[in-house]
Amino acid sequence: MASFKIEGGHKLNGTITPQGAKNEVLQILCAVLLTPEKVVVNNVPDIIDVNKLIFILGELGVKVKKLSRSSYSFQADEIDLDYLESADFKRDGSSLRGSIMIVGPLLARFGRGYIPRPGGDKIGRRRLDTHFEGFIRLGAKFRYNKEESFYGVEAEELNGVEMLLDEASVTGTANILMAAVLATGTTKIYNAACEPYIQQLSKMLNSMGAKISGVGSNLLIIEGVNSLGGCEHTVLPDMIEIGSWIGVAVMTQSELTIKNVSWENLGQIPNVFRKLGITLEKRGDDIYIPEQESYEIQNYIDGSVLTVADAPWPGFTPDLLSIVLVIATQAKGTVLIHQKMFESRLFFVDKLIDMGAKVILCDPHRATVIGMNFKSSLKATKMTSPDIRAGISLLIAALSAKGTSIINNIEQIDRGYENIEARLKSIGAKIERIED
Repeated sequence: MASFKIEGGHKLNGTITPQGAKNEVLQILCAVLLTPEKVVVNNVPDIIDVNKLIFILGELGVKVKKLSRSSYSFQADEIDLDYLESADFKRDGSSLRGSIMIVGPLLARFGRGYIPRPGGDKIGRRRLDTHFEGFIRLGAKFRYNKEESFYGVEAEELNGVEMLLDEASVTGTANILMAAVLATGTTKIYNAACEPYIQQLSKMLNSMGAKISGVGSNLLIIEGVNSLGGCEHTVLPDMIEIGSWIGVAVMTQSELTIKNVSWENLGQIPNVFRKLGITLEKRGDDIYIPEQESYEIQNYIDGSVLTVADAPWPGFTPDLLSIVLVIATQAKGTVLIHQKMFESRLFFVDKLIDMGAKVILCDPHRATVIGMNFKSSLKATKMTSPDIRAGISLLIAALSAKGTSIINNIEQIDRGYENIEARLKSIGAKIERIED
């Protein structure tokens, strides 16, 4: 188990280029299973979750070749379906939630797909019903081994159908979409997720020969095709990491430029940060954040306290609510953070309270933050990262705190952020990785 030792209270300065989007690349990598032809994927982040999925694909028989630091080729022309029922797969697949998305492509191309109950962040209940109900609607038979927590779907043929998803699940939409592209007939998915990740997956599948329309909306129409070919795809920059770097700049009162952010795919993110009083400048496709001594939270027009809440796209992403909460601890003013989509993601606030933040946890979904306007700095402390997003939020808090903090369980942070300590050091942060 490794830890970070962070000496906080230092101003930073420099330029950061965000990594490829983790949530997109997990879908894209699963999609390579839909064709026997070669697929090249660029801007692949070097993080634990992505590397685990690449390993699983290799064990499944996909020919994986690393072309450069962030580019790979994949060719799924000799798949070993027996691996899916092996003890190794039951171990490997259960450690990565994103592995659920291999089921749709395997079902579509080979008529069967299996998965152990996936792990991932401990952020509350994240059910899989949407995925499997979609497969069943397409004509698959579902089976579940309760003793081994092992799921399976099988079908001799998938047939297009109209379906209304019970929730706009991003991974559920991706999984069903990848199954439907090779189904017979037309599939309509209502209440589909429309995040940039799904838009990117749809564009990739269309470049492989799929016929998907409605991309970017919550109604996807898929005309099934007999087969798909190879393609080359470039992953978008990670919007969650971009928001995290904004948090780093703001909390350390630093000047920072974030390069090549793909502004058109950031949605509400810049607006929400601006509502907190943060100055963000658009310079070409970069974000420039000037050094700010203070920032004031905007109230609503009638003077009532601002609420920042998450919602399915084009609403504000839940993955950045913890960053907003940390930033608010040093703002001027008060904000209510409402985490609607997951019930345990606010439980890291007790660590911030230990550091001196004024946060009231109203219930598992809501926290009121009373900003200190940098009149009182956070205090350094020792803490443990509970999940990826809380982990990076605590890291940001530690960078702003006076004194030396220790963050344990940083493997959680490594699951989502590429080489984070080296990149922080490049802009002047005092951070060390300590191996136990």
